[in-house]
Amino acid sequence: MRLGVMLPLVDIGGEPNAVRDLAGATEEFGYSNLGLPDHVLGVNAASRPDWGDRNTSADLFHDPFVCFGFLAGFCRPETEFSTQVLILAQRQAVLVAKQAASLDVLCGGRFRLGVGVGWNPVEFTGLNENFANRGRRSAEQVEVMQRLWAEPHVSFAGRWHRIEDAGINPLPVHRRIPVWFGGHVEQTLERIARLGDGWIMNVYPPGAAIEGELARLRGLTEAAGRDPAAVGLEVWISPGSGDAAAWREEARYWKRLGATHLTLTTTFNRRHHRRIPGRSAAEHLAAMRQFRDAVADVL
Repeated sequence: MRLGVMLPLVDIGGEPNAVRDLAGATEEFGYSNLGLPDHVLGVNAASRPDWGDRNTSADLFHDPFVCFGFLAGFCRPETEFSTQVLILAQRQAVLVAKQAASLDVLCGGRFRLGVGVGWNPVEFTGLNENFANRGRRSAEQVEVMQRLWAEPHVSFAGRWHRIEDAGINPLPVHRRIPVWFGGHVEQTLERIARLGDGWIMNVYPPGAAIEGELARLRGLTEAAGRDPAAVGLEVWISPGSGDAAAWREEARYWKRLGATHLTLTTTFNRRHHRRIPGRSAAEHLAAMRQFRDAVADVL
């Protein structure tokens, strides 16, 4: 398994030195994949007293293409970058294809595009996109992007997209960019089976439920005429609860289930995940070091 980490910019901020130093420290600890979440708009919580614990305008989210482009000039040549996840249906597919290809060239072909459908209608309204059809439309978006990455000129006529013999330049290093889907509804697994290179999974703890879902994904992938072994699995894991022995045992469990990527998140605080109590860079880095030391020989 590759060991990754979600960069906790929501806590430490987005100043250039802070971002660069944090990324460098994670590499020193042995993390070989850097992840970033994505939100374009955050609501003003003062005008929405019932908003709950979801993100607001008080939470910092760097644009992942810009931030990874910045880090590509500093990070080690083996470090991988991945969005976790980019809310694809909020954006124009051709523009995302162009941005992703440019980033892929700048980082030497080490970019994975994780995509999801999103949950916040406020963002879709602000970006002039349709919230109601976002799932179906995002599947067609992936098809459009995969064509644009592979061919210098594309003609495409779909339900939501039309391209008339045109292409992007530059093309990605390998003429493709791995697309990983986040989410857990039935349609997500169907899209992974048909179009995806992997599943970014943060919903299920170890147990029968995830084992059943993975069996279903294998069946769907085979039915789509693809090899299930070619579809990766990325699992989020949190150090806010448990201890080194528990982290080690969970890492061993995911490896037995075939996980290809294990990603530490120190800020996610939903479902079975618990964020660390601290919010300083030093506290996040301490948690990252402790987790890495606990699981190093399991990977």
